[in-house]
Amino acid sequence: MLKKFSAVMVLAGTFAATAVMAADVDPALPTYKKAAGVQGSLKSIGSDTLNNLMTLWAEGFAKEYPNVNIEIEGKGSGTAPPALISGTAHFGPMSRPMKSVEMDDFEKKYGYKPSSMRVAVDALAVFVHKDNPIKCMSLAQVDAIFSKSRKQGGKQDIKTWGQLGLTGEWASQPVSMYGRNSASGTYGYFKEVGLANGDFKDSVKEQPGSSAVVQAIASDKFAIGYSGVGYKTADVRTVPLSANDGGTCTDATAENAYAGDYPITRFLYVYLNKKPGTKLDPVRGEFVKYVLSKQGQTGVVKDGYYPIPGAVIAEDLKVLELSH
Repeated sequence: MLKKFSAVMVLAGTFAATAVMAADVDPALPTYKKAAGVQGSLKSIGSDTLNNLMTLWAEGFAKEYPNVNIEIEGKGSGTAPPALISGTAHFGPMSRPMKSVEMDDFEKKYGYKPSSMRVAVDALAVFVHKDNPIKCMSLAQVDAIFSKSRKQGGKQDIKTWGQLGLTGEWASQPVSMYGRNSASGTYGYFKEVGLANGDFKDSVKEQPGSSAVVQAIASDKFAIGYSGVGYKTADVRTVPLSANDGGTCTDATAENAYAGDYPITRFLYVYLNKKPGTKLDPVRGEFVKYVLSKQGQTGVVKDGYYPIPGAVIAEDLKVLELSH
């Protein structure tokens, strides 16, 4: 359990120490300042969850450096490690930490492990249609809906909305489930934390991207699904969750994510190839500094995610041997 909620605990501890207001960009972060002589090309391959955010950063960076060409490809976190290993990508955005086997495969080729930076905080949301009246779910109930293993301790398989306490027209309606495919980091993280590493039901309708999950729920009144909170629209609503049956339910908000109260909170990452003891080339180094600056973290808020505390950013910049 400690491993699963490590991101939650880091955030809760950091914000208790710094007293930064939730969902606000840390005022201690500097404004990005343009450097001289930056040019070249950048390619990002990886997380669909981070696709819109990578695009926002690329657009902002291009305003500073019109001569830099940036290409973004978001087909799932699982595509990032092989792209970094093969050298076809400069950055590998991931909505989950890189697995040990992925790190090992990288190290076999380069002799050192890939570097990473934490770029945003996400409350991985459970979404339902906007007209769905459900007020709260435990992780055990979520697991009993999506998983055939029920490792969270649910006593029975949940197939209808009536089993979750809904009445009237909802009582007999089957729960229609939507999710991501196995290449997705969101799929992997939801499987780990929501399903306690159990197996998804075969009836979960896998979608090619985060926005597709939300769109499917918006058009299916009796649907439920999971996706990054940044993909929320007016046609869906988030379900407050509790870690335990009978526990207090908390919604997928910045305050609850930072406090460690929302049970499916995670960091979003960008991985890169940096040999220890060497400096990043100017174009990659400046892009990293832009992402971790006031402008970059303002983009995080604009995209519906939650910004990284300055103390965490300082840690990652130190590891990457960079400074603002």
